[in-house]
Parts: sequence; structure tokens; C-alpha cells
Amino acid sequence: MTEVAETVATEVAKEEEKVEKEERVKKFRKQAPKKKVCAFCLDKSNTIDYKDVNKLRRYITENGKILPRRQTGVCSIHQRELAEAIKRARIMALLPFKGE
Repeated sequence: MTEVAETVATEVAKEEEKVEKEERVKKFRKQAPKKKVCAFCLDKSNTIDYKDVNKLRRYITENGKILPRRQTGVCSIHQRELAEAIKRARIMALLPFKGE
């Protein structure tokens, strides 16, 4: 009985080692992030309207901060226009300055 228990214990230990090794390998394996494409360039829109509140809400946080380019995937030209439109919408009281 003890020999059987020892062999089972060693097999279990080997399997646990394999699982741990696989988890370590997965941790260090990175995939290349997908390239974000500007949503405004795809629509071929010339201007970003400050009155289109539903579209602008996607680019601000719950606290009311404007999201950076690296998170939204918007190109630099449209990011500037987007920031300007959000600021205008805030002044017109269409968007809050601060989150709730």
C-alpha cells in the first residue's frame, strides 16, 4: 500500500510542477496589441460636433476626465478636436465638468 501511495504522490507532484511551469510561461508570453484605428477617420467626418453628446460621452471617464489617445485610439488631429468639442459641451452644460 505504501508503494502505491508513494507513486501516486510523485505523479501528483509531477503534474503540479507541469501546471506551475505552464502558468509561468503564460505569464511571460505577450501578444502584440491590436492596432487601434481612429473612429473619426473611418467615418470620414470633417468635424466633431459638440452637440452630439452620446458620441462625446464615450471619450470621457465617469469622473468627467477626457480619455487620452492611447486609450481611445483616436488620431492626434481628431483628439484635439474631440477635446475642444468636449470642453464646449461642458460650457454649454451638455456634459458635466465633474462626475457624480
